[in-house]
Amino acid sequence: MASSSSFTLSQALLARGTSHHGFTQSSEQHRLALSTLSLPSFSGLKSTSSSTLRATTSRRRLSTSQASRPIRAAAVETLETSTDASLVEKSVNTIRFLAVDAVEKANSGHPGLPMGCAPMGHILYDEVMRYNPKNPYWFNRDRFVLSAGHGCMLQYALLHLAGYDSVQEDDLKNFRQWGSKTPGHPENFETPGIEVTTGPLGQGMANAVGLALAEKHLAARYNKPDNEIVDHYTYVILGDGCQMEGIANEASSLAGHWGLGKLIAFYDDNHISIDGDTEIAFTENVDKRFEGLGWHVIWVKNGNTGYDDIRAAIKEAKAVTDKPTLIRVTTTIGFGSPNKANSYSVHGSALGAKEVDATRKNLGWPYEPFHVPEDIKKHWSRHVAEGAALEAEWNAKFAEYEKKYPEEAAEFKSISSGPLPAGWEKALPTYTPESPAEATRNLSQTCLNALAKTLPGLLGGSADLASSNMTLLKMFGDFQKDTPEERNVRFGVREHGMGAICNGIALHSPGLIPYCATFFVFTDYMRAAIRISALCEAGVIYVMTHDSIGLGEDGPTHQPIEHLASFRAMPNILMLRPADGNETAGAYKVAVANRKRPSILALSRQKLPHLAGTCIDGVEKGAYIISDNSSGNKPDVILIGTGSELEIAAKAAEELRKGGKAVRVVSFVSWELFDEQSDAYKESVLPAAVSARVSIEAGSTFGWEKIVGSKGKAIGIDRFGASAPAGKIYKEFGITAEAVIAAAKEVC
Repeated sequence: MASSSSFTLSQALLARGTSHHGFTQSSEQHRLALSTLSLPSFSGLKSTSSSTLRATTSRRRLSTSQASRPIRAAAVETLETSTDASLVEKSVNTIRFLAVDAVEKANSGHPGLPMGCAPMGHILYDEVMRYNPKNPYWFNRDRFVLSAGHGCMLQYALLHLAGYDSVQEDDLKNFRQWGSKTPGHPENFETPGIEVTTGPLGQGMANAVGLALAEKHLAARYNKPDNEIVDHYTYVILGDGCQMEGIANEASSLAGHWGLGKLIAFYDDNHISIDGDTEIAFTENVDKRFEGLGWHVIWVKNGNTGYDDIRAAIKEAKAVTDKPTLIRVTTTIGFGSPNKANSYSVHGSALGAKEVDATRKNLGWPYEPFHVPEDIKKHWSRHVAEGAALEAEWNAKFAEYEKKYPEEAAEFKSISSGPLPAGWEKALPTYTPESPAEATRNLSQTCLNALAKTLPGLLGGSADLASSNMTLLKMFGDFQKDTPEERNVRFGVREHGMGAICNGIALHSPGLIPYCATFFVFTDYMRAAIRISALCEAGVIYVMTHDSIGLGEDGPTHQPIEHLASFRAMPNILMLRPADGNETAGAYKVAVANRKRPSILALSRQKLPHLAGTCIDGVEKGAYIISDNSSGNKPDVILIGTGSELEIAAKAAEELRKGGKAVRVVSFVSWELFDEQSDAYKESVLPAAVSARVSIEAGSTFGWEKIVGSKGKAIGIDRFGASAPAGKIYKEFGITAEAVIAAAKEVC
């Protein structure tokens, strides 16, 4: 039974998936040599250290004549490899020309990176990485991230050669076309074999840190001395643009701090960006920076033809187990193009028919577009059988694990294949109006700690605000270099990196449920990562406290105004603003259940009462009635509130009812969830015949006309906040029951 069960685990995963910088002068001289001369490969491997690196004081710009000299195919002599050197080079050129041909046919794309990084890609996918092309979701596969996502034809070519069903020849021919599996940047939700969605530079590097964190965490929790079921690497290729983005440094700093020894990053060091040579804006010493971040750093001087040097670098990186490794690989962008290599013109546009022909001649490539030579097909075809064997071996290993450690195996399967434990939602607390008033940020912590006991994949933390966001899991310690089994993640003041790392965690295994936290206003620092969460279907839970002017004295720099509206405008994300304990629990029920849609919980700093009529299940509807003294679905007026302002709407309703009005109060926790309800349900909450509607929310009124209609009133704040005690600010801005009463009398 155990063997059958472990096989089911792999099948379940498959089913789920289918439903620069300051370098030395010798470095620059070497680049010029690589880009202009015909040379045999030679050893160019160098481990860097502070004692051997010298700061660059000047950089030589390539002259026009130098940049246009032909690059000749080099004769390669490989060492200690069973693959014939000529076959390796033929494979590398196959990768290059699949990329060139696809970009040319689309007349759109980025051929330069695939042409320069093809040697790295070949060695990784053909010689190093462990994967099963027929099950891209096999748990113990090595993960690969192309952080420089614009060069995605590199990865598509590799997936095609390796035998992934997701990238057939027709898919390559339909690169960047409507409905294809080969979009303009890698998208995990479109193309099996793509781990994460990349494109915005630096995001992929942070995603890779999240993937590596997940591996280290799960290995620490579930591996046994006699059976290590979690054992895989995360590889990433990043470019100069990624290195310039702050998010990459944020994530790399954490990777070094955490000692993620199974994270190996290849830095495509080609000195070219869209505007030209990177010396115009980027002259720092990347090697020294990464050494300072706690990384092991290796320099491969000849990334164009130095295959053995790349192999040796990977071997050295794997030998360093207590820190991540950066392999700086000096390459020539557009390698092989006689007139465009080593220039910005090969970065982001097709070579053009004449240059494609010239490149074919230069690299001795006589084949028609998209042709894969038979000997290359035969060579790569072994990965299907080898991948199946690797997975079968792991399945057998897990079957033994399951026999010996049944409890751990059951928990591990929940994380690795994704079904949530039965009845997990019963752990959520409930409240009555007699329960003591409490800030929803504190109620959130109660929910997190309750869920952590029943959801083994729940882990996360805050951007240096854990004691304010109230996100600590009290029964666990901190995930650190020497305690990776713990579940509190200390991100430091790195909001952008935090969000993208959580995306990587979420996409590592379907049962991992990462959460991260900061003040709601500081989502501005991490919006790009949140957007990628929504795009790539990563079910991250964003715990955002201090959600309004209610935070008080810190003033307008810390008071979110436009943020609710902005996230309501973002596709595939749930913006939830609970009003009390029951709604906070309901928000968590929704957030946990939505594994392919991220959620943002906007939570209060100030204490709020537990209101009569609120409930966990009501949150799932997005909006629901908490009180109503009307009959026949014909109230005189409907008062609508969210979060801390629902209490205000309820108080206003009490006063209006004293004056004889039939008043309905609606809690509008989530616009997105309400939009998904049936027309009949929507009509039962907001009948079309009742145009007298008033909304109140301590934020921008933008968008509320959709809810209250042209005859209704939206009470909110359409200017920045102010520094003062919360009660005073609410009064001055008119976020009061009196204002709601006055507006209600105007509309009914």
